[in-house]
Amino acid sequence: MITIKPFKAWRPEPEQAAKLACVPYDVINSEEARSQAADTPGSFLHVIRPEIDFPANIDEHDDAVYRKGAENLKALRNSGKLVQDFNEALYVYRITMGGRSQTGLFTCVSVKDYDEDRILKHELTRPDKEDDRTRHIVEQQAHAEPVMLTCAGSDAVDAGLTKITGERGAIFDFTAPDGVRHELWKVADYKQLKQAFEALPALYVADGHHRCKAASRAAAEMRERNAGHSGQEEYNFFPAVVFPKDQMQILPYNRVIHKAGKELTAELKSKFNLSPVSDPVPSKKGDVCVYMDKTWYGFTLPDSEHSDVASRIDAARLQSLVFGPVFGIENPRTDSNISFIGGIRGTKELERLVDSGKAELAFSVYPTSIQELIDVSDAGLLMPPKSTWFEPKLRSGLLVHTF
Repeated sequence: MITIKPFKAWRPEPEQAAKLACVPYDVINSEEARSQAADTPGSFLHVIRPEIDFPANIDEHDDAVYRKGAENLKALRNSGKLVQDFNEALYVYRITMGGRSQTGLFTCVSVKDYDEDRILKHELTRPDKEDDRTRHIVEQQAHAEPVMLTCAGSDAVDAGLTKITGERGAIFDFTAPDGVRHELWKVADYKQLKQAFEALPALYVADGHHRCKAASRAAAEMRERNAGHSGQEEYNFFPAVVFPKDQMQILPYNRVIHKAGKELTAELKSKFNLSPVSDPVPSKKGDVCVYMDKTWYGFTLPDSEHSDVASRIDAARLQSLVFGPVFGIENPRTDSNISFIGGIRGTKELERLVDSGKAELAFSVYPTSIQELIDVSDAGLLMPPKSTWFEPKLRSGLLVHTF
């Protein structure tokens, strides 16, 4: 059974929510975070990206940076800009972008469920990113950002979420600078909603693999420090928003290759019979578009030699059939010759990177489906890195979990 844990959230006063809330730490770099925080001085970016409070040449993994993040969170709490709910509650969170909405449960979930594969993964994590987020969690004694999970859903889940949003007013309702609307409802009478989600057979990590792993590692570290550990301490749980799978939207996760050379480019053209296309966005699974020399070309990926579901997704076929054999990129997690560009940035960003000389080739891919994600997770398999880009993103700083 899945553990759904109500918690006493720290949250901004409603009139401050739009100013304080920010994008997740991993969708912007330090330079972008500095720029955004300059426009909104009270931004929660000072907690999740505290390097912005130092000169630009600071190492974001410096001890002082982690201490500063903890100080900034403490200052928000002491100033009253974040206040803690008196009683435990669950929350319902709705995000609306471009006329479509998704509504899910904002709760704490169990590290034990993650460790024992009731919260299923589909990607490997990088130790350096695990180290970074674990350090932030332990220093702050808090999970400052939720992860995004998905589930198969049920009639009881759908009915419970609809009931909450239809019978009471939201405690937060604002539109962020990117045009995405965020609404949040507090649920003090949560018994039925809790039972509906706990009856689900599994949850699936959608966005936030490193935060999940970091929560697990932080819990293990806290457990070692606590001679009286019982398993019920708050560090054994971390915040997540769980959305039914039929509401989720996955955009492509495109790729660029920085150095290719004429010989490898010619090999790509001949091996896959590239032909010019007018639309740089693939229309169906298996189709890929590649940009070079100010022209978009299209080709179709061959079938994988392997029959498992993970090998059949487009990101895996592109890696095993193109990037590995043609360009020698054997490990896309560590090879600096490849970069990944979220689909929200569009194909114009791919053209910009190539035309500016920052890359030689750009690949526009067809998005992975949510069912592929679930099938891969259920099979205990893994996708290549950066196989999914979920939109819209959760806003950080709306509900903070401390321990």
